[in-house]
Amino acid sequence: MILAGDIGGTKTLLGLFDRTKPRPAPISIDSYPTLDFPGLPSIIDAFLARHRPSDADPIARACFGVAGPVVGDRAELTNVPWRVDARDAARAFSIATVSLINDLQAMACAVPVLQGSEVEVLQHGAAVATGNAALIAAGTGLGEALLHNVGGRFIPSPSEGGHADFSARTDREIAVLRDLTRRYGRVDVERVVSGHGLSNIHRVTHAGPCAAGINPDDVDSPAEISNAALDHRCDSCVEAFDLFIEAYGAEAGNLALRSVSTGGLFIGGGIAPKILPALTDGRFLRAFRAKAPLEPLLTAMPVRVILNPEAGLIGAAVYAAAA
Repeated sequence: MILAGDIGGTKTLLGLFDRTKPRPAPISIDSYPTLDFPGLPSIIDAFLARHRPSDADPIARACFGVAGPVVGDRAELTNVPWRVDARDAARAFSIATVSLINDLQAMACAVPVLQGSEVEVLQHGAAVATGNAALIAAGTGLGEALLHNVGGRFIPSPSEGGHADFSARTDREIAVLRDLTRRYGRVDVERVVSGHGLSNIHRVTHAGPCAAGINPDDVDSPAEISNAALDHRCDSCVEAFDLFIEAYGAEAGNLALRSVSTGGLFIGGGIAPKILPALTDGRFLRAFRAKAPLEPLLTAMPVRVILNPEAGLIGAAVYAAAA
């Protein structure tokens, strides 16, 4: 029996899986608001109170994907005031093998086992069998991961690329950069390409009150801004959303270049499936490809959106099964 977890800035998924390969089979899965709990052990307690495995088939392995850098067996989450220690979890729940990996590394582990119905093709391209792949995922924050092609097999590698410096390309993006520099000092990509980032952009595009009545400080503002833009209820929300989509596409293109992802570029996270009309209308891909003189390379790369919201959890189970 495998216990897997996907610990994000907003929600945490936990699941029990049978150790089938290449894709472990789910037995039970629950979702929890991350910040409702003081730490990972308390969420595991709540989960096992409902789904305790039998003594005949105990949990032998566990893997948790966490939204933050993992050093050794420990991690401090970037957008959650938690410190997670794999050894503590192993002792507390009598699990022989507990692995802690970055949440995007976990999602990347799911990429090779995803089915066709679990992805949406943005650009067919022509995948190179020996090529690398890459994964970018905007949600509460921004995550990136690499999938190195070693002998025809993808080996996921974590990254903190979402915290690299934001590179503005246009006058409007420069205005966003200046505003964020004034407010935060240093501006990483996540300040622009994430749910919080969309709220940050909203503050720049609105000189006065929002026509849709949106307060960018509200926790639900990213979804409200997206909906107002897609429904054309506020011109300034439309501008903010356009800036977000183009910045997302540009950063995806940057990652594709850094990884030479001729095997494919995958877009994960909670935002992308909810805004598919905006990702498929050309804005995202134009920004993705606009990397002279390498437009032909980027145009040939397959680009797909991951639709399965449990991809990170599945990937953690895949990692545990192979540990």
